[in-house]
Amino acid sequence: MATVSLPAYLDPKSDISTGRSVYFDFDIALVKPEFNGLVERHGKYLAANPKLVIKIEGNTDERGSAEYNLALGQKRAESVRQALKIFGVKDAQMEAVSWGSEKPKSSGHDESAWAQNRRADLQYPNR
Repeated sequence: MATVSLPAYLDPKSDISTGRSVYFDFDIALVKPEFNGLVERHGKYLAANPKLVIKIEGNTDERGSAEYNLALGQKRAESVRQALKIFGVKDAQMEAVSWGSEKPKSSGHDESAWAQNRRADLQYPNR
């Protein structure tokens, strides 16, 4: 029986698959130092796999207008994109987009829920 080796981004047990969200403070688009390791891991992985293309999806909590949240989500996605470039990821490998508050991770209406929704997610291909 032959074993099939999955690429790290498809292997549900790999660090590349399990850690894909960078969280932000309220009204801030700067990557917090606690996420430097996650960004470095993904950056080095993507630089070693130059044909792999990802989407960086910026998100916000529900507070603020739709326009403001779309702009802030874009700033967050761009912030992660710039951080990945430090590790050699090419512009052609990344697309930064914003969902604003349209794709919450948590549906609550308190600080705990809002903190989960202030993020940028690294989306890899499904196959």
